[in-house]
Amino acid sequence: MLAYRHAFHAGNHADVLKHTVLLRVLQYLNQKDKPYRLVDTHAGAGGYSLTDDAAQKKGEYLQGIARLWKRKDAPAPVAEYVDLVRQFNAGGELRHYPGSPTLAHAVLRAGDQLRLFELHPADFRTLQLGFDGQRSVQVFNADGFAGLKGQVPPAPRRGAVLIDPSYEGRDDYAKLVSALRDAVLRFPEGTYVVWYPQVSKLESARLPKQLKGLAPKGWLHATLSVQKPDAQGFGLAGSGVFVINPPFTLHAELATALPWLAEVLGQYDGANWALEQKVV
Repeated sequence: MLAYRHAFHAGNHADVLKHTVLLRVLQYLNQKDKPYRLVDTHAGAGGYSLTDDAAQKKGEYLQGIARLWKRKDAPAPVAEYVDLVRQFNAGGELRHYPGSPTLAHAVLRAGDQLRLFELHPADFRTLQLGFDGQRSVQVFNADGFAGLKGQVPPAPRRGAVLIDPSYEGRDDYAKLVSALRDAVLRFPEGTYVVWYPQVSKLESARLPKQLKGLAPKGWLHATLSVQKPDAQGFGLAGSGVFVINPPFTLHAELATALPWLAEVLGQYDGANWALEQKVV
């Protein structure tokens, strides 16, 4: 896990999907005056330079946020996400990509709380420095799976949790399910956003079914597949976001966003999307 650095992947198609969904969840929570807490279990460095060697090595952002940068026809959920990323790029040139903590902090209100976990020592130091002096933000150099237990339920009992580990180790899948099961028992009314990769692993294929079993009050599952795996079946073909207790508005918003994203981000004729939900 400690070898993973999101700087190599910042702004790719998976970030586009994850952050579009996350921002819709937060904007829904913002509709009520009552404050809430967002917990990010795997926060990363908080922001990334797209001109650095790490981002340039594979240039994944070129097939992600860069494809959206000059589009004028994006559906509202995507347009609002891109507009927010623009706020971190003075002069209009795409040079920086804000991570989940930074995007979230930009839309949180006075009184809302942000709790960030990051294990990688260098990324933790960068994250800590970026939020230095922000009284509403707490940054922990700790395992987010274990740390989640101490963060839910929040006071007051409103909040969301973002879980998007690296999945480099097979045990990440088991840890995620275990931590989420405990969190939902502690805080059943919370909204839980889980990102996962579409890769050639049995654990990835069966994760959505496991998550459905943890969501007795309803769920939403969105996927976006934009490229072919390589000849060995490896590579990030796409990703999924599973939301427990989703906002009732989310399905309609993604029903307009996902087809557009599949068309604009698709790298082969088989690019596709899927959206399903269970309402209780």
